[in-house]
Amino acid sequence: MSDFCLLAASLITQGQTPGWKLATPRSPVVVTPQQRCQPIEVATAAVQSPESIPAVSRATALRPTNTSRPALPGLDPAGSAYLPMPAIVRPASGSQLFVQRLAALRSGRLYTRLPVSSYAETWRNATRQPTYEQWVSLLRSEAGAIARGQGSNRLTVLLGDSLYLWYPPEQMTRDRLWLNQGISGDTTAGVLRRLSAFSQTRPDRIQVMVGINDLRRGASDAEVLTNLRQIMRQLRANHPQAQIVVQSILPTRLASLPATRIYRLNGQIAALAQQERVSFLDLQTSFADSSGNLRTELTTDGLHLSQSGYAVWQQAIGSV
Repeated sequence: MSDFCLLAASLITQGQTPGWKLATPRSPVVVTPQQRCQPIEVATAAVQSPESIPAVSRATALRPTNTSRPALPGLDPAGSAYLPMPAIVRPASGSQLFVQRLAALRSGRLYTRLPVSSYAETWRNATRQPTYEQWVSLLRSEAGAIARGQGSNRLTVLLGDSLYLWYPPEQMTRDRLWLNQGISGDTTAGVLRRLSAFSQTRPDRIQVMVGINDLRRGASDAEVLTNLRQIMRQLRANHPQAQIVVQSILPTRLASLPATRIYRLNGQIAALAQQERVSFLDLQTSFADSSGNLRTELTTDGLHLSQSGYAVWQQAIGSV
């Protein structure tokens, strides 16, 4: 039996997802556990008082190997527009995404390895917004399923806020498993509190992107840095074999968050990452315009990423 079949069996034999009661649809989700699982096609070949942070050169940070601006979807190499592919049916709200992921988990599957339209009959009419606590519980259950069924498969953990929550599954490579631990609106303090959710998994790579919601809620730079230091330390302690990559906070187009502040804070995060012996990925070149703000073609609302924005992010991550 494949590692993924073991994962499915471990869930099905429980009769239900641990700690869960589906509240989103008016009627219970109907999932057939008898569905035959398929082998994974993968190769088997990571507030206390702020501590002072000495200034270091930003040149110590990781940078994408290709520093040219990535090509955007919808343009051929010559720059001429072509007709995009028809839109794919996929969850468009947090309630829909939540119900889809819960249905996948209850059937012993991982949503990251399914077509984005999977279980559409279950989530299409979902409107009830899940609470933060429900998201935390769902993510903990998904992590538990991975921990029991990972086997020899490699694993990447995505840790952060809504930017990672909506990371497109079709951009996750098939040579490994992916565990998405992003929650909309989360902060560095929230992420720090839920690191134990996936402590039993064995990732070889942990990608961290968090901090923008702290700034939007009035947190000081010192508070962000204190929490990030603790996140880095706990991740290294829990996952000593994993490559931990802390990414720079993306610029925005919000007047309340000046580009100069984000740029300065990212310099401090880079220094902090060096102190804590984790990698730092500087995304400023890929996402900022000449004024230091988020490029208009990469965002839907000045804060969240468009399809083009996620394509640029994927290329930046993959080039390191």
